[in-house]
Amino acid sequence: MSETEYIALYKSNLLNDVIPFWANNSIDPENGGFFTCLTKEGQVYDTDKFIWLQCRQVWTFSMLYLQVEQNPSWLQIAEKGAAFLIKHGRDENKDWYFSLTKEGEPLIQAYNIFSDCFAAMAFAQLSKATANSSYAEIARETFDSILKRKNNPKGKYSKAYPGTRDLQGFSLPMILCNLVLEIEHLLDGNLVETVLKNGVDTVVNKFYKPEYGVILENIDTSNNFNDSFEGRLVNPGHGLESMWFVMDIAERSNDQELIRKCVDISLSTLEFGWDQENGGIFYFLDVNGNPPLQLEWDQKLWWVHVEAMITVLKGYLHTGDERCWNWFEKLHQYTWEHFVDEEFGEWYGYLNRQGEILLPLKGGKWKGCFHVPRGLYQLWKTMEKVQQKKKNESENLINS
Repeated sequence: MSETEYIALYKSNLLNDVIPFWANNSIDPENGGFFTCLTKEGQVYDTDKFIWLQCRQVWTFSMLYLQVEQNPSWLQIAEKGAAFLIKHGRDENKDWYFSLTKEGEPLIQAYNIFSDCFAAMAFAQLSKATANSSYAEIARETFDSILKRKNNPKGKYSKAYPGTRDLQGFSLPMILCNLVLEIEHLLDGNLVETVLKNGVDTVVNKFYKPEYGVILENIDTSNNFNDSFEGRLVNPGHGLESMWFVMDIAERSNDQELIRKCVDISLSTLEFGWDQENGGIFYFLDVNGNPPLQLEWDQKLWWVHVEAMITVLKGYLHTGDERCWNWFEKLHQYTWEHFVDEEFGEWYGYLNRQGEILLPLKGGKWKGCFHVPRGLYQLWKTMEKVQQKKKNESENLINS
């Protein structure tokens, strides 16, 4: 396929398929907020509302309104979602719950800092779309809380016994690399640069272990490898997603050395994580080749593949490394053949190792209106940049 064909495909899938699926099926007109547990046809099969997925959908429709088209229905969806979150989403300490009933009654305590991360993202994006200072204040307040909690994100809800095997997880520093760019317009410039610098250093110098060629999910508090189930754990999707976050940061200062390092890590991660027998990227692996603790280790997940596509396409854009393009085409083919539902819309989320549909859902507790639309938007816009870069290079060659 040509760049033009890829651009048309991603744009069409986003605007004519994925976004209508959520706009038509997920809105709760009675209570506000969104239903995310949707069957393959878009019917609601469970009414619990998960805060981080509510926030992700607010972010998605705000982003589309800002970046694609000032469609009033998109902004209305985002603002109604935000109103539900403002009314029901936080406890007395202003920490964000994990889940609510459809009416907004708390179900699961505010144990998970990722609810806060995506709340900050959602309200920061919505503040951009509306210039509403109250949204900006919620975003700032939540971000401040994240920074205060980041060294002990689970607090009293942590199950770990202190002092025996103290580990630090990769998810939060990875998300912070992206979150700080989302909320940059609301923060002091020095704080932004400090958080970015620390985030990049943590990702590429601490969790990335060159002796293995991959990013680990957990390291000890001295930033060293820990020989345990948790310490040996690799989530290839997390590693790959983080690399496009870091490339976006590196692009700000034209740090070509950091971009090259991200590309090398990405290629190494794909080689490690790719299922040579069946195709697709494994969900979890043990860095030493032992059986992973997670029984779902060999599943193929939607978000892993769309994030990997973004990463190698950005890698190709910045470096022209043909290996990135070859991986992009390989990933696109697998993803389009296995995840995309041409009949009912949106994408399936969970495949077995052989690439067969494992769960015929389009949304649930973990899958909502986020990775697919964000991924399609990123692929569409990155491919446009690839096309423009090739055009510029061609013109320069003619003129030289």
